[in-house]
Amino acid sequence: MSRTPAAPTAAALSPTGETTVRTDDGAALAVTVLAPLRAGAGSGTTVVLAHGWAAGRRVWSTVTDRLIRSGHRVVLYDQRGHGASGLGKEPISVRRFGEDLAAVLGETGSRDAVLVGHSGGGFAAMAYATADPAGARRLRGLVLLGTAAHDQETPDGEVRMMGSALFSRALRRPALGRRLLGQTMGKKADPYAREVNRQMFAAASPQVRADCFRASRGMDLRAGLAAVRVPAVVLAGEHDRVVKPELGRAVAEALPDARFDLLPVAGHMLPLERPDEIVRAVAGLVARSRA
Repeated sequence: MSRTPAAPTAAALSPTGETTVRTDDGAALAVTVLAPLRAGAGSGTTVVLAHGWAAGRRVWSTVTDRLIRSGHRVVLYDQRGHGASGLGKEPISVRRFGEDLAAVLGETGSRDAVLVGHSGGGFAAMAYATADPAGARRLRGLVLLGTAAHDQETPDGEVRMMGSALFSRALRRPALGRRLLGQTMGKKADPYAREVNRQMFAAASPQVRADCFRASRGMDLRAGLAAVRVPAVVLAGEHDRVVKPELGRAVAEALPDARFDLLPVAGHMLPLERPDEIVRAVAGLVARSRA
């Protein structure tokens, strides 16, 4: 299957607003394009944000606000099956998420962006980059958050739980849902951030949740990362119990030009817990690309 995105449409290249990117297997991806609020250090640089499993564009709200205030154009989208995005003909897979990301980059004129991927969005970013290293070299940089390139063998019991009606009903009860998802965030996470996390997880389709967590089984992108010659920053929360921090370190070691930072106290949901560190990582890559 070709990974070359279709030519950008006039609507997709509009500076702001909502648009739809349709993939080659028929999935309609909901995309938001935001222009910078003012000229700044980031002027002329696009940042594309890819969220993780059972989340959505909402997870980037604080990050997005800081980026557009810093002068960046921002593109964010719901992964297939999440939020306002539909499913296509192909089953959910890490490879398919990488191809979806390629379509978003192409249709929004963002092939020279800084690409930020959290958790499963990091899988998508790495799948895109390893499948098309030449295309990835056009990127200004990669910021990978709470993610891994291998060792994601989700147990059968956990996959079944993700898809169960009982778990979904529990998530819809605020106090219980926050408690069930407690391990996804650091102990000092803001209560509002915990509630946002619960609401997104509860809104995700049980089948999509299960399919996503099943999709990463057998994934090992480390060999392909050696050809991804793009400056990168890999961030991991010190207390991440979803994706072990040492797996983020392994990603940085596999990439030719990457820095690994361990964020004290933080858990897995870095877009909600540590937005400022993400924005600083983007700023550093932009400054480096200009130098």
